[in-house]
Amino acid sequence: MDTHVHSEPDSPVFTPWNKGKLTGAKPPLRPKHVWAVRTRLQLLKRFRDLALFNLAIDSKLRGCDVVALRIADVAPNGYAVDRASVRQRKTRRPVRFEITEQTRQAIDDHLAQRSDALSPYLFPGRGPAGHLTTRQYARLLAGWLTMIGLDACFYGTHSLRRTKATLIYKKTGNLRAVQLLLGHTKIESKVRYLGIEVDDALAVAEQIDV
Repeated sequence: MDTHVHSEPDSPVFTPWNKGKLTGAKPPLRPKHVWAVRTRLQLLKRFRDLALFNLAIDSKLRGCDVVALRIADVAPNGYAVDRASVRQRKTRRPVRFEITEQTRQAIDDHLAQRSDALSPYLFPGRGPAGHLTTRQYARLLAGWLTMIGLDACFYGTHSLRRTKATLIYKKTGNLRAVQLLLGHTKIESKVRYLGIEVDDALAVAEQIDV
């Protein structure tokens, strides 16, 4: 008797979206890396990129919030202010951040030579959103890191969000101040009990130079 073997048709091969990509939390940049990127951008006179890089570190904002910053958020009178406040896209809660002197100068330089004078966004783009996309921001970051010899696949835009926050925590040990500065939720109810106000957290941040 002949034996018939029934075989199932070949099922499609599933390819994970993250195949070949490094996943997980991206590490913060080290101070030497921050200064290396800044120096290269300054030498190349890439004013927009320098303003974007510096402001991403100072603000400690998520990438979607960094690219969507409006001129009125950081330079309401035509020049950069030392503190700003924006509403986070993810949590819909406001968060305040400090803008250091070197970042203010970078923003002013960027505004002085910006070609799209009519856009309300600090970093205008050609897409429907009217500003740079997070994908464009990530590509820019990869280029900056590659310029200084780093493997960009190990880092992401969240690395810039974490850079200054990590240094603040290492220097002060003040986790609650860091949580406030990052705009994390479910912390407001503990602030008064811990004796930490937003101005105190900002004062801590202003003492940290990167």
